[in-house]
Amino acid sequence: MSQGCFYLLPDDAGPEVQLWWACKLATDCYRQGQGVFIHTADRAQAEALDERLWQQSPDSFVAHNLQGEGPRQGAPVVISWQAPHGGRPVLINLAPEAPAFARRFNRLYDFVPPDEAGKQLARARFKAYRQAGVELGTEPVPSQTEDA
Repeated sequence: MSQGCFYLLPDDAGPEVQLWWACKLATDCYRQGQGVFIHTADRAQAEALDERLWQQSPDSFVAHNLQGEGPRQGAPVVISWQAPHGGRPVLINLAPEAPAFARRFNRLYDFVPPDEAGKQLARARFKAYRQAGVELGTEPVPSQTEDA
């Protein structure tokens, strides 16, 4: 059974904070040798996240690419708004809906934004993941967002 965590974003968090946390999670997983697939809402968000990962400091380097670019088997961290072509153990979802392929991953990360519309979408994703058999928990993001 897959396990997942919904991170509760702070009340003053904007979209850039969610991207910062997605980068932080991807970096942490990469350092632990875990492959990551980051599912974005659309191409623009995928490209913004790709650029943000390239702009991290050299000591936070993450080998990544947009799906379909780079090596044939993909980099350890792959970003796309479409379903993954290959397997990875970790999924970070930034899309407003729960992807149908979420159950293929061992570990899932998602976010609950502070605005009411975002919370409603997160509740729908939570329910969809549960129905897919993902064991879920929630917790606030740690407060160290000085780079956000």
